[in-house]
Amino acid sequence: MNWFYRIYHFALKCIVIFIGIPSPKLHQGKQGLDSAIQALGLQKGDNVLVVTDNVLLQLNLHNIVAEALEKANLVAHYYSEVLPNPTIDNIENGVATYHQKHCKAIISLGGGSVLDSGKLIGARIVRPHKQVTQLKGLFKVLKRLPANIAIPTTAGTGSETTVAAVVNDPQSNTKYAATDFCLVPHHAVLLPELTTSMPAHISATTAIDALTHAIEALLSINCLKFSQERALCACKAIFEFLPKVQQTPNDLNARAQLLLASHYAGQAFTRTSVGYVHAISHQLSAQYGTPHGLANAVLLLPVLKWYGDRINQQLALIARYCGLTSLDYPIERQADDLLNHIENLLRELNIQTKLHEVLQSDVAYLAELALKEAHPDYPVPHFMDPCACQGIIKDIAC
Repeated sequence: MNWFYRIYHFALKCIVIFIGIPSPKLHQGKQGLDSAIQALGLQKGDNVLVVTDNVLLQLNLHNIVAEALEKANLVAHYYSEVLPNPTIDNIENGVATYHQKHCKAIISLGGGSVLDSGKLIGARIVRPHKQVTQLKGLFKVLKRLPANIAIPTTAGTGSETTVAAVVNDPQSNTKYAATDFCLVPHHAVLLPELTTSMPAHISATTAIDALTHAIEALLSINCLKFSQERALCACKAIFEFLPKVQQTPNDLNARAQLLLASHYAGQAFTRTSVGYVHAISHQLSAQYGTPHGLANAVLLLPVLKWYGDRINQQLALIARYCGLTSLDYPIERQADDLLNHIENLLRELNIQTKLHEVLQSDVAYLAELALKEAHPDYPVPHFMDPCACQGIIKDIAC
């Protein structure tokens, strides 16, 4: 089947080359938020659905949006039932709130779960006769969403610029994505002050999520010049500014750089797709509720080491670009320098190497689901077989 997968990957690459992937209009800072709201084209008194979660409401992080909407003479209605791993019910309840409040636009304020939920709520609004399960896969929406803005409060997922939205189906214990150009938000607003209240471990794991996006984009056989440039910029910024954020959580410049890095990594992987780190990670989140960023952080090195010297060129490129190695070293040593740097960074961030929730009895099933997700959708540089996938999952289980 490998030849079929490669034909499919080539078709995806042609779509990126000849059709292109849309990007949101990027706004930064409070003035950027005002500009994005104005660009929605709403009338005074119009209702806006603000999709968020209860934790952000309790932290009053929505105040910045509330003030901007009030300034624009718009009425905010909050939907905050989104879970860390959002479910189909979360989406449907959001759609109901949108209709009940006669809203004209959607502002999503939160991490990747919230931003993805905002996308799917919009998709269900324009496709009222399709269930969320029918949006799974490629190009199942194909209709412009209601006017919308995405405001990330974590520097990790890059969901404010991607074509995908992920949801959990509790009935089947699966996690899947809807992918469509129209799911890219119309506007993205980066507000570093919203990220300062994140606990250190959340800042760390979400940033490693962004790093994983960038690295898997660079490993993809569909990685073109734009994605390579964005992914390399993201890697360099994360290596430089993540330690600074850990040391000085209120450093707004460092926070802004991490947000931009996450945005760049999102732009990269939405054009190349991801790889086996995400394929396995999604199964852990669906089965055990493992936070996505943490799962990626635990899986990143095991997957990269499984590839071995087959990805030395790509890893060495990252190491050189980020100034983590010597240009005089052979490619193999440059690649090792990157792996060692990532290992040391994860250790400094106190990120665990094992996941206690993963059961050895589930390994074969999890591997089966991971490879089913990866093949054929992910244009990975080399294909993983069930035995190798099971070995990685066994290694991270306790």
